[in-house]
Amino acid sequence: MSEKEKEKKKIFAEVGEKEITRAIVEGFAKRFCEYVESDVIIVGSGPSGLMAGKELAESGVKVLIIERNNYLGGGFWIGGYLMNKVTVRRPGERFLDELKVPYEKVSEDLFMADGPHACSKLISAACDAGVMIINMTMFDDIVLREGNKVAGVVINWTPVSAMPREITCVDPVALESKMVVDATGHDACVVSKLEERGLIKTKGFGAMWVEVSEDIVVEYTGEAYPGLVVMGMAVATLYGLPRMGPTFGAMLYSGRKGAGIIKDKLNEYKK
Repeated sequence: MSEKEKEKKKIFAEVGEKEITRAIVEGFAKRFCEYVESDVIIVGSGPSGLMAGKELAESGVKVLIIERNNYLGGGFWIGGYLMNKVTVRRPGERFLDELKVPYEKVSEDLFMADGPHACSKLISAACDAGVMIINMTMFDDIVLREGNKVAGVVINWTPVSAMPREITCVDPVALESKMVVDATGHDACVVSKLEERGLIKTKGFGAMWVEVSEDIVVEYTGEAYPGLVVMGMAVATLYGLPRMGPTFGAMLYSGRKGAGIIKDKLNEYKK
């Protein structure tokens, strides 16, 4: 086959392995360096974390979300019992309307959507707003400053946790921020680190009680410790509130409320 014939058959440009590798390494390093210091670091990319990130970034806040898994969205992807339908109770459907997620009306007060569709819309909205996301990155510890104010997080690559104990001497790195968010669900990872230091006490989440849990999780969403805002099911773990299962209106509502609290705190810092 002649060179001319080869050219005719080509679809893609002649870009080789080295260019692709260089683009990935340089692109990631550049963005990572930009977010070594952020306004807000959100640990956990479930619905509350993504919603908070979107709301904050839309207001011009510099937001970094850290996720330990290779996927984003937490339980929002898969709904309940590995059946990927997600439900919201009234008035949670307003969030689906805002995100332009199609849903069906199950009853007067209950609505249902496809988890992958709803989750991908929320991820897209957060990215479009300007949120920086780093996945396959685990939260390792907190950064504390004068007066024990939370002022950042310590992170490491998630695969490090799966390495044999004798070769896991991989030092983490630290990132600074004005505010940190614990949106890690039932694990309440950030809060747990404060508890290890005797700075806060968690009660553990209670048994399921949907009719109570959604309202009370939103009610208790807020700054739990100087520099740390807790939202989503981490709130239930901290305060001993009932769990809610595969209904997500309160998760989205908690993220929005938490974002509002953070914006107020950031404005206070400016004064």
